[in-house]
Amino acid sequence: MTEPQLLPSGQAMISHLEMLNITKRFPGVIANRNVSFDVRAGEVHALLGENGAGKSTLMKILYGLYQPDEGKIKLDGKEVTIHSPVDSIDLGIGMIHQHFMLVETLTVAENVALGLPSSRGILTDLDKVSERILELAEIYGLQVDPEAYIWQLAVGQQQRVEIIKALYRGAALLILDEPTAVLTPQEVDEFFVTMRQMIDDGHALIFISHKLHEVIEISHRVSVLRDGHMIGTVPTESATKSTLAEMMVGREVGIKKDRVQTDTTEKRLVLDKVSALSNRGTPALTDISLEVCSGEILGVAGVSGNGQRELAEVITGLRPVTGGRILLEDEDVTGFTPKQLMNRSLSYIPEERMKDGMIKEFSVAENLILREHDQEPFSTNGFLNLKTISNHSSELIRNYNVKTPSQETMAKNLSGGNIQKLVLAREISRKPLILIAAQPTRGLDIGATEYVHLRLLEQREEGTATVLISEDLDEIMALSDRIAVLFEGKVMGILDHEEATREKLGLLMAGVVE
Repeated sequence: MTEPQLLPSGQAMISHLEMLNITKRFPGVIANRNVSFDVRAGEVHALLGENGAGKSTLMKILYGLYQPDEGKIKLDGKEVTIHSPVDSIDLGIGMIHQHFMLVETLTVAENVALGLPSSRGILTDLDKVSERILELAEIYGLQVDPEAYIWQLAVGQQQRVEIIKALYRGAALLILDEPTAVLTPQEVDEFFVTMRQMIDDGHALIFISHKLHEVIEISHRVSVLRDGHMIGTVPTESATKSTLAEMMVGREVGIKKDRVQTDTTEKRLVLDKVSALSNRGTPALTDISLEVCSGEILGVAGVSGNGQRELAEVITGLRPVTGGRILLEDEDVTGFTPKQLMNRSLSYIPEERMKDGMIKEFSVAENLILREHDQEPFSTNGFLNLKTISNHSSELIRNYNVKTPSQETMAKNLSGGNIQKLVLAREISRKPLILIAAQPTRGLDIGATEYVHLRLLEQREEGTATVLISEDLDEIMALSDRIAVLFEGKVMGILDHEEATREKLGLLMAGVVE
């Protein structure tokens, strides 16, 4: 019997993992239909697909969170059954989740040791854990202090802890679920260095991402799922962003957006040294000065948690201003209510669609008139004009391609993309002078994202002044005329579209001013 090959960290290598003819059914839907997928030691195999394509289901089967209805899993030619994540980990399979599974009030060593037996019985052995963490950090270039508390670490450092946690448990194969979603471009570069080191050492990596340029940069093969089917697997060297997008959506997708010259001389929205507090009572925004003109999209970039949410809430009247002033078309509206601002033609696409964008227990039609349900033509003398509301709703559903069984369907029963189209339809149909769009494509697949982008560009051409708040640099760079970067609640710099590069924006996002 041949001895298993070992990785530099001491784990047994997984030479080849195969998922063969996997089918998984849920009530009313088949999430995976006869799907086969494999990954080998020393490669990054990327998994692409729109929301609902079946990626997460397939990976949850591999990690033991779901059981397949049909099909089998082979590890180095031997069939295995994975009942739970415990089995998965025992087999050398680890998963790095998009939202980190770390306890902020514990140290790095405590997080790594959490749930594992101690070599000293009821006593902890954090000194041994710390020693092993430093060994792994040295092997894979994941510099981290075992004694640091998670809350003290930057997002990129927290991700290193997640990787070390998986390696500590013996992961030879890692599932990486949207691992770059919360990283700056510089942190992505560092993360890719780590991935390449792991590949060189013989790890097998499954990379799930919506960012096509990253998939092309880091992977060796790409597999695309659509509607639960495996559309195909291609070598990355022969793939382009356009061909991959077409495989995902089933049609040609416009990756590049045409930019039409617009008149951007009339100032619509001005923030003059605006400050505000967070929900904890600490400074969230400090002396923010911005201006947005008609026919302009001002992008606001930054790593999550640097004041973006508070900025949107301050502009829309949802959060009080503690200093400075806000002007809408030269009128001082500081302290105005959301209703007063709405009546001055300000529209808002909120970050939390289900929480702030609609009432999920209301119908599609009711949500489409939320803003003006008490005004003509939707109501007269306190009575709703049902025929007018029905005609209005039918028109918006048709114009914005909202897929819903009927306008009486409850909003909570729609998909994320259709909920976002519903919010867009309501806010844009009001013909706003000013539009605040916060994370408008978060969680949307490439087809729905393309649709949202086209609608925002249409508004730009019609003269709307738009503030686009997004953590997606590709989105910001594709749509914005100018880009403001937030770091710790302050504007680090504002770049014109032509001079903005990923490198410049990444430095500003990290708080570095050249």
